[in-house]
Amino acid sequence: MKATWNNQVIAESDNTVVIENNHYFPADSIKKAYFKSSETQSNCPWKGVASYFTLEVDGVENKDAAWFYPKTSHAAKAIEGHIAFWKGVNITE
Repeated sequence: MKATWNNQVIAESDNTVVIENNHYFPADSIKKAYFKSSETQSNCPWKGVASYFTLEVDGVENKDAAWFYPKTSHAAKAIEGHIAFWKGVNITE
């Protein structure tokens, strides 16, 4: 699977985990140069507290376009530390 945004591959992996129609990429599959930490957090009742990254490619930002769960509930352990995308990030095979 590939995650692309602003004509750049930002993550690529053969080992994504799919939950709720989202591909969660292993942390070592992202291209860290495009990811900036964000203070944003949200809460999922069954997964836990999500943290976010803002993407920056060629000087263009996509605020909070990637999220991950640093610590998950027991039910979501398969995605702990994995990164998922939205806000115009394309996921393809």
